[in-house]
Amino acid sequence: MKKKALIVVTSVEKYPNMERATGLWLGEAVHFYEKLDEKGYEIDFVSPKGGYTPLDPISLQMSVQPVDWKYYADTIFREKMANTLKPEEINPKDYDVIYYAGGHGVVWDFPDNNALQEIARSIYEDGGIVSSVCHGAVGLFNIKLSNGEHLINGKTVTGFSNSEEIAAELADHMPYLTEDVLKSKGAHYVKADQDFTPFAVSDGRLVTGQNPQSGSAVADKVLEILEK
Repeated sequence: MKKKALIVVTSVEKYPNMERATGLWLGEAVHFYEKLDEKGYEIDFVSPKGGYTPLDPISLQMSVQPVDWKYYADTIFREKMANTLKPEEINPKDYDVIYYAGGHGVVWDFPDNNALQEIARSIYEDGGIVSSVCHGAVGLFNIKLSNGEHLINGKTVTGFSNSEEIAAELADHMPYLTEDVLKSKGAHYVKADQDFTPFAVSDGRLVTGQNPQSGSAVADKVLEILEK
């Protein structure tokens, strides 16, 4: 059976509380996708509503790398982004790994999506990997295992830090801060010594990255586990 990965992306195109576009941070999907694509993984995209995932326009302006433009112009990649699957179309048993990509849009549509939580729980309890990057970590908040325990309880994790949110001048526009909620859910939160530098951690089959610069680092750790 072909190796498969599932990337979760947002359906939210605008900040609910201000006149500003948001959506997927392109590089967070691309840098993970590239690493697994090169290893022969079949990759699907899923979003809370299915269909088109909006791109945060700022992600096309800041720290854009040649690989971002490569996939932005790639027909297959674009088609996947324009036609993401709905959670009810996903069979968790088909996937070795689930990866929650970020962008501020996920703050509003990841945490309370029960269908996505069930997909992640099933993949994890079948021996697969649950992973995230940056704000994608909000998708981990409410994942409960079959024993009723939160997946991240007692686990070492990272995600977009409070200091990075403040530096981005968006902390006051967030309904919560990712770092604070991870800690409140019983996770052991860690971060890089310097903000906006690549940083990822693994705790068993849970792999998390801190910021938009960390998608490749997450992919590397995921592949280390998958290819043992």
